[in-house]
Amino acid sequence: MKFISPKVDYAFKKIFGSEQSKDILISFLNAIIYGGNKTIQSLTIVNPYNPGQAMSIKDTYLDIKAVLANGSVVIIEMQIARVTAFSKRVVYNLAKAYSNQLGIGENYLTLNPVIAVTITDFVLFNASQDVINQFVFQEKNHKFEYPDLELQLIFVELPKFHKSLSELTSLSDKWIYFLKEAAHLDNIPDSLGEVAEIEVALNIANQAKMTSEELDIVERRGIMLQDEKGRITYAAEQGEAKGREKGRLQEAIALVMRLLKKRFGELPEAISTKIESLPLQELENLTEEILDLNHLEDLERWLDEHSPS
Repeated sequence: MKFISPKVDYAFKKIFGSEQSKDILISFLNAIIYGGNKTIQSLTIVNPYNPGQAMSIKDTYLDIKAVLANGSVVIIEMQIARVTAFSKRVVYNLAKAYSNQLGIGENYLTLNPVIAVTITDFVLFNASQDVINQFVFQEKNHKFEYPDLELQLIFVELPKFHKSLSELTSLSDKWIYFLKEAAHLDNIPDSLGEVAEIEVALNIANQAKMTSEELDIVERRGIMLQDEKGRITYAAEQGEAKGREKGRLQEAIALVMRLLKKRFGELPEAISTKIESLPLQELENLTEEILDLNHLEDLERWLDEHSPS
């Protein structure tokens, strides 16, 4: 057996957002939101996945929306790469799902709670080692919750999960392992197969049971998302490199200015400006030349010869 990766958002929607996926989604949400308790008994998937939507690959991201039996709305999203203002987007989608329940003139009493469940393939909260983090409105000092539990943000950070198959104990452990490792499995392990909904999810993810069109979409979507993740990583690395280079430049300027002030006293502003405009290599060269410069005029000539034109 070979399985598609649930971390590819298109595959995620096929597995969790199809009409046949209601029991899968119920089990997953009970695991992540309610600690494995069977709190959710039924739900309706809004705009469920169907093969005819295959060309929606151009979408920025795909999410799943469900309405629980008590009217609560749940939004589920998979995100493999950190993007600009991602945390703001999550809050915006939560607030929009809440406010869109009301038409003009409708009563606030008709509003139902909204829960946003976001799975990330990157670490979002360095302050916590927990894989699952849940946010609700609380009083800042005394930590008691707002009277109406209307809005909740729940995050699942996959890189923080390190359990092996033999270490899986809870329902949430098994679902998170499925999300993170399904693409690396070559069969359905007993510890996952004993959860009927996970077994069904793995059968949906089985490449042998997918159409060539679906496999093509999943592959292209996965390549596109990995490329985007690579671009983001490269940009971050370039930013760090530039930051290190800037730090070295500032240190070199400070060193040169300190040495010159010891040798010549306070420097004229025009000379200081020229020194601050020198590239790193020339600053390093100047530190070796300082002892050979006997007068400010010598320094000025050196700067005129080596300053950027």
